[in-house]
Amino acid sequence: MTTIAAVPHSAGMTSKDKLVIIAASLGTVFEFYDFFLIGLLAAEITKVFFSGVNPTAGFIFTLLGFAAGFMLRPFGAIVFGRLGDIVGRKYTFLVTILLMGVSTFVIGLLPSYATAGIAAPVAFIAMRMLQGLALGGEFGGAMIYVAEHAPQGRRAEWTSWVILTAAVGFLLAVAVIIPLRLTLGGDAFVSWGWRVPFLISVALLGISLWIRLKLDESPEFKRMKAEGKASKAPLSEAFGQWKYLRLILVGALCILPAQAVIWYTGQFYSLFFLTKVLRVETLTANVMLITATVLTAPLYIVFGALSDRIGRRPVYVAGYLLCAVLTVPIFQAMTHYANPSLERAQVETPITVVANPSECSLQFNPLGTSKFTTSCDVVTDALAKLGLSYSSENASGSGKASVKVGDLTVGGYGADDADAADAAVQKTRFEGELKAALARKNYPLGTAAEDDINRPMIVLLLCVLLSFGAITFSPTTTSLLEMFPSRIRYTAMSFPYHLSAAWFGGFLPATAFTIVAATGNVYSGLYYPVAIAATCFVLSLLFARETKDVDISKG
Repeated sequence: MTTIAAVPHSAGMTSKDKLVIIAASLGTVFEFYDFFLIGLLAAEITKVFFSGVNPTAGFIFTLLGFAAGFMLRPFGAIVFGRLGDIVGRKYTFLVTILLMGVSTFVIGLLPSYATAGIAAPVAFIAMRMLQGLALGGEFGGAMIYVAEHAPQGRRAEWTSWVILTAAVGFLLAVAVIIPLRLTLGGDAFVSWGWRVPFLISVALLGISLWIRLKLDESPEFKRMKAEGKASKAPLSEAFGQWKYLRLILVGALCILPAQAVIWYTGQFYSLFFLTKVLRVETLTANVMLITATVLTAPLYIVFGALSDRIGRRPVYVAGYLLCAVLTVPIFQAMTHYANPSLERAQVETPITVVANPSECSLQFNPLGTSKFTTSCDVVTDALAKLGLSYSSENASGSGKASVKVGDLTVGGYGADDADAADAAVQKTRFEGELKAALARKNYPLGTAAEDDINRPMIVLLLCVLLSFGAITFSPTTTSLLEMFPSRIRYTAMSFPYHLSAAWFGGFLPATAFTIVAATGNVYSGLYYPVAIAATCFVLSLLFARETKDVDISKG
């Protein structure tokens, strides 16, 4: 058997090398653009596809549709990972980008619930599942394709360009949606304008396919095929041999969970916190997040290159430690600089819910089937909707829950205590008295005052928060692909990455919101990413090994 030696790379980047990076990165920008559109247009999609149910349940179903894309990513990693290890890297991520592009374009054409009935949300969920499958095969393929072209000692730097595209895809989605929303106006955008970002994606698909079709197969895959070392059963080899299964478990449970929650905390939870808790006007919050994303984008390359010098593990465990220590203080500082009136009111006049603990439920209901009607649930739900922290005080007896705002007390009510008409009267009475009490104690009830928002400081805080994602993303994912031999690399790398992204990162919003609802503390949802980061810091030191000097052409 003839052995084909790996072609050495020059220190500089040739025009062909640049084409490899641009082609892989551009396609991944497009895929993340498609994926983020759903989250950014959730309100409009709810009205179009789920108008046949009540608004709350419709919004929940929209979020479940968003989650469906996450849940299918590990399965996409298995399906397309196997294909990539058997057929090749290039042809596999041509299939994934085509699948993503077609399903995204079709969403823009789907009929509404008013036109097609239940077929509309079913079709929407189906397209989301196809998107999740496609992304499960795309990202790992692009990373591996670039890594197998990269020179020894510069792999993380090169793959950082692909990783950077996740943030660029988010920016592109926002950059399309905001001008459209402002230009068309609210009614036209809800009626038909929301479809435009999906429909124009077909142009991005065409450009990406054209560029990728000009590429050759990765030199490492061609060498492996020529030497007859390609795996005929990559799934059995990756998951059936303990030496590889152990590495998959280390990646999925020790290294990648923290990277996933750190990135989603910076890109998504921060925006929710600014708009829903601190009540910063949506456009203002988006502009600040976009600014911070642009400013921190080069850090993906910086920390990728740093991990090429000093090692992957020292860089990403440092990011985990920084996240564990600084995340909560950063969000507390955002409160200070975004809505100081709210911060001052909560310190000077804390809110207390006085209720019988037996009446208080954990108000987490992803299927929208349960009703929370006790007086404790009613008053805590009202405070949660206002984005206010509160403490709890046990009340004896069977009296109704009440809310204390400093020395003022507002009596609650049970939504199932009387007929619907009386419950509506009680609801109006309670909400009016609560808002009056809050106003008397100087709680700001509307949008955060523009003059109170310290934009430079918030952008700086967001930059620090987003830098944690830049520190950890490239070193962790590059290390993951370096753990496995070429013949099973696509399968073995993609599955743990997407499993962590889906199950740890994808569940971040729901988990954080549940913790906040259970504790009454608006910062308590941050304990989830902080705990994951701290745990992975310890587990990575115990079980992860350094990979930067691994020759990925061996094995």
